[in-house]
Amino acid sequence: MTALIDSRFGRAAFRHPAFTSYIFGRFFIVAALEMQSVAVGWQIYEITKRPFDLGLVGLAQFLPGILLFLFSGHAADRFDRRKLLLCCYVGFTACSCLLLSTVFLPSHSVRPIYAVLVLLGVVRSFNGTAGRAFLPQLVPLEHFQNAVAWNASTFQAATILGPSLGGFIYALARGPSAVYAIAAATGVLALIALLRVRVQSVARPREPTTLSSVLAGLRFIKREKIILGSLSLDLFAVLFGGAAALLPVYARDILSTGPWGLGLLRSAPGLGATVMAILLAYRPLRSRAGATMLWCVAAFSIFTIVFGLSRNLILSLVALFLLGASDMVSVVVRGTLVQLATPDPMRGRVNAVDMIFIGASNELGQFESGVTAAWFGTVPAVVLGGLGALTVTALWAWGFPELRRAHYTSAEAASD
Repeated sequence: MTALIDSRFGRAAFRHPAFTSYIFGRFFIVAALEMQSVAVGWQIYEITKRPFDLGLVGLAQFLPGILLFLFSGHAADRFDRRKLLLCCYVGFTACSCLLLSTVFLPSHSVRPIYAVLVLLGVVRSFNGTAGRAFLPQLVPLEHFQNAVAWNASTFQAATILGPSLGGFIYALARGPSAVYAIAAATGVLALIALLRVRVQSVARPREPTTLSSVLAGLRFIKREKIILGSLSLDLFAVLFGGAAALLPVYARDILSTGPWGLGLLRSAPGLGATVMAILLAYRPLRSRAGATMLWCVAAFSIFTIVFGLSRNLILSLVALFLLGASDMVSVVVRGTLVQLATPDPMRGRVNAVDMIFIGASNELGQFESGVTAAWFGTVPAVVLGGLGALTVTALWAWGFPELRRAHYTSAEAASD
């Protein structure tokens, strides 16, 4: 455990070939999804000109996850997680091809796009659960926090490249077709990288598929207050504070830029998060992990308010950069605490609940942003969301003393 906290080797996780191959595959698939998300958002807003329809993009991807999360978690604990991830990567690539096909439909309806997004939500519900539960199998315990930091930084690096490239290609090609085609090709690269991952199968008890076994993850989270507090904090803070769905409105109507500007806005949080994740890989948190997470969620809320009020592109990009950096501390701390506090036979079901919380905060948060923007206006919706996230942080700091005092050592002891 000392090595976990006091590691002096910033690239320790990359000593393990399985982790390296997995990271390359994850980078490619996230870049593909982020690339096409810019195209989907701009395409839908160009067709309808309604912020509410941007909110529906998040809802279409969230609903399958909320309906399937118990089954996806049980599948990740029952079946080979690598094979499950391979199926998901094939599904992601197929969805990119389907989005490409919608461009050539004779009508300009957004319904076919939403149908593909629902299918994409189904694939994501299984991919997120299996991927998060698979990560601890790739490195030994002493390198796990380092692996979490690099996993998070890889994700954020993809969220920088993907949107920027997607916006640039959309503007260059004057439409989304090239973006979807390149996203599909990138999905194939991700599949090839994942095929190179070789890990020893972990023997897990084969529980019968009963209602009790499926709900075991929920019971475990309810019992472990550190996990419950960290997951629910992220859920409500990002649910209120997330402004990603409204970035096309800011780019087009408030900051007066084009698709290239949207790509920069989408990339700025990822850039800030990547810088912070690399810093955490080389200088891991040593103590007071829970308290640090709470302070950084409060900073995330404040920078959301700054972005909402900004009318200057540079200030907006700086606010989003700092927002992403603050959020990354929460991501790394939460990811480490949850995985260390959860026994391996339970990780699929616990991570399924975690993915629902993440999906609710991101996809359902996009829907919430679209609704509040339609009711109150775009700027008031973002500012009120930031204030709501700040209030949630204060309430959780008071209501979960276990989270305020949380350390990685206490989390690991809970899983034993």
